[in-house]
Amino acid sequence: MASAVRLPLEMFFERESRHPNKTYLIQPLGAGQVEQLTWAEVGEQARRAASWLRSLELEQGSRIAIISKNCAHWIVADLAIWMAGHVSVPLYPNLTAESVRQVLEHAEARVAFIGKLDDWPAMAPGVPEGVVTVSLPLHPHGRYDRTWQDLQGCAPIQDQPKPSAEQLATIIYTSGTTGMPKGVMHNFGNFGFTASHATELFGVRDDDRVLSYLPLCHVAERMFVQLNSLYSGLTVYFAESLDTFVADLRRARPTVFFGVPRIWTKFQMGVYSKMPAKRLDMLLSIPLLGRLFGRKVLRGLGLDAVRYALSGAAPVPDALLAWYRRLGLELQEVYGMTENCGYSHVCRPGKFKKGWIGQNNPGVEVRISEEGEVLVRSGSTMQGYFKEPGKTAEAITDDGFLRTGDKGEQDVEGNLRLTGRIKEIFKTSKGKYVAPAPIENRLAVHNHIEQVCVVGDGLPQPLALCVLSEAGRKEPREHLEGSLKRLLEETNQVLDKHEQLNGLVLVPEVWAVDNGFLTPTLKIKRASVESAYGPHFSTWGERREGVLWHQ
Repeated sequence: MASAVRLPLEMFFERESRHPNKTYLIQPLGAGQVEQLTWAEVGEQARRAASWLRSLELEQGSRIAIISKNCAHWIVADLAIWMAGHVSVPLYPNLTAESVRQVLEHAEARVAFIGKLDDWPAMAPGVPEGVVTVSLPLHPHGRYDRTWQDLQGCAPIQDQPKPSAEQLATIIYTSGTTGMPKGVMHNFGNFGFTASHATELFGVRDDDRVLSYLPLCHVAERMFVQLNSLYSGLTVYFAESLDTFVADLRRARPTVFFGVPRIWTKFQMGVYSKMPAKRLDMLLSIPLLGRLFGRKVLRGLGLDAVRYALSGAAPVPDALLAWYRRLGLELQEVYGMTENCGYSHVCRPGKFKKGWIGQNNPGVEVRISEEGEVLVRSGSTMQGYFKEPGKTAEAITDDGFLRTGDKGEQDVEGNLRLTGRIKEIFKTSKGKYVAPAPIENRLAVHNHIEQVCVVGDGLPQPLALCVLSEAGRKEPREHLEGSLKRLLEETNQVLDKHEQLNGLVLVPEVWAVDNGFLTPTLKIKRASVESAYGPHFSTWGERREGVLWHQ
């Protein structure tokens, strides 16, 4: 099945030949300046870098690391690694030195490309001795063995490498929400199967535009941006920084856009910071005018040209989906994981069913185990975990189905609904099991709750830890507490008795990647939340005040 599709390098060479002078990558340089690279320029630079890699005479299939935030030369370096016959190993750009060392040593990396980074001095000590460092055009200050300019002095390779579908393309290390990250191995066949099917599924074209801002080292952005661009020919814009994100978004005016729930919530909170939720709801409810106003809001966000808006990594609360539909933007939820290239399920346009993700993608088989676990099988399924045959055997059944770790169910039309994570389900002191995700989605409807995490392992009843939005933190306490208590009552009314919340705890910290509460893909690290606040759980549970403030 994997060998029946066209492969990534083949698609790149075709794009390069078909429209060499078409702009491919657009990189902001600061002060409003951008660098534009055509398909031909990307090909030329990648071939010269590949020539240098070949000159090292490394064993074929050697692991070459990329340590960088998203930038144009992240993609160029990846192409060069593939052209040279090696395997790319992307690292998250905010790892500690210890984590850098763990990954590079485990992967046995021989070379590391270093690009845009915020704190390279803190990461650099993690590069093992003997690993050759190469600075990309956008790089932090530091000492490197080679520069990108050095590599561009090499004569470009003259051949067009055609790796087989079975040849390993990359090792993607998971974000490590629990324990040591695992190295997920994907071959070119996995990438080809996923990208060819996804591009056809969404009808992406060479006149489309996408903004790359989520980590390229994560499989979702890798597939949605890099692989999608090779198979569709679309133009990739990059975000410069968080401070310039809105300007970058407006520059790109993407026609396809991928976000995680945290991003979609931030957009909503940004709108609410400029206009109270009640006034916005009133304006949107006015016939005809509401539609025009919704477009105006989308235009202000830079999303007015979007044809396909996708959301993944975690469930999106129904209320948030409904909010965007009122603006005129239908979010399509996607479901997948690193181990299957993020390719499993998606909600088709016009087929939204409240509480359900959608149907399985073309080429994906699904079954629900006796334990209620969602199992999937397709040409996107990984080759296994690098150097971890035992964990590979645990993750993939004997007949090739991937164990997702998610509990779920299907309806007669094949729609999938997730009911919780097998590993996230906790047991109260009464011996009852609770799945936190559905409860969190009910609480997330409040327009002042930006983040929420339900905990309760070993407690008589669960608690919900909540982070307020910026507007929520400015709200008069009495008014805010009143609305939150009503939310608590309404939520508990629809929950089973053992699931009902003892209270909402408002914590002062905003959970972020930098303080260790979020993964690089903006998922909440439950273990970090429980570790930070765990000593207070029993006391909070005893107070029974409905809404508590943690100072």
